[in-house]
Amino acid sequence: MTEETKILTDDLIDFCNALEASVIKLRSQIQRLYSPGSSPGLQREWSWNPERIIWELSEGWKGTYQKTEELTNPEFQAMLTDLAAHQNKLSRDGYFYWTFQNGTTVGRKKT
Repeated sequence: MTEETKILTDDLIDFCNALEASVIKLRSQIQRLYSPGSSPGLQREWSWNPERIIWELSEGWKGTYQKTEELTNPEFQAMLTDLAAHQNKLSRDGYFYWTFQNGTTVGRKKT
């Protein structure tokens, strides 16, 4: 590798690192905007209501949690779609939600 190639490669790596840091900071700022207790009008509008989903208590190796698999419930389907758009994990109103590996079961636990 020539000296010029090494310098260019180092510059590209520095650029990628700076870009990644900027994206992380922007994501953090966006999450603050939509978090509970933020300014009115900036809170996220949800397409599903967790109170309209039947949850059953379960026990895992990290403790108790609730889970559901109401495939015919439109609220469940909207939640599943929302989870898929957020890499199968999200936090909402004091709960952490995740999709199990089977893709049809959702768990939630108070944060």
